[in-house]
Amino acid sequence: MTATEQDPGTRLPGAQCDVCSLHGVCLTQDLSADALERLDSMLDQPSPLKRGESLITQGNAFTSLYLVRSGSLKQVVRPLGQELEHVVGFYLPGETVGLEGIGESHCPASVVAMETTFVCELSYARLRELYCNNPSLSESLLHRMSRELRGEKRQLCLMSGRTAEQRLAGFLLGLSERFQQRGCSRYRFRLAMSRGDIGSHLGLALETVSRVLGRFQRQGVIQIATRELTILSLEGLRAILEES
Repeated sequence: MTATEQDPGTRLPGAQCDVCSLHGVCLTQDLSADALERLDSMLDQPSPLKRGESLITQGNAFTSLYLVRSGSLKQVVRPLGQELEHVVGFYLPGETVGLEGIGESHCPASVVAMETTFVCELSYARLRELYCNNPSLSESLLHRMSRELRGEKRQLCLMSGRTAEQRLAGFLLGLSERFQQRGCSRYRFRLAMSRGDIGSHLGLALETVSRVLGRFQRQGVIQIATRELTILSLEGLRAILEES
């Protein structure tokens, strides 16, 4: 998915939000032309992340927000005193990374690229200076945070008292909706995350994820070729999710 008209690897003085294909779903979508121009000048474009590289490290000082231009990332938490990491979320193009760090002195989770990923970096200190004088920007940020909270509550509902089939059906439906919001097909998309990551996120064993995905394929609800997933029946997934 191309997030900008320019080569994503080219470092520019501004992110040129007005020509970015993700502008309509990004943090910048509700800004006035004047606020957008000023915000654009604050955005930096770091070198692309390779698969497995960290954008944010748990415990480091919180300094920036990141806007995903292309690629995808996973958010992982390592509980104190434990070696095993838990995948708590995934980020797609157009989504804002780091919101949970606002109000905290340190980042509560790590964020790792699942494939080659390009982001725009926005210093939070500079952002605060800007949105103090731009109500539209502060409103946009509040809306973005509200969506994050709704997503977390949705995930809690998905996990609570649901079967493995329901959890996985709900996860695929959620991805479908997020891809559609970004102008992509809701029926066919790439699963950048591994089955192990999906299992960690949903509280399921790797073997269970593989078994349920295989069952969905045999039922004619989905089709998977390598990591390319095709939803053959949205109604079928919804029926599985709503089973009592």
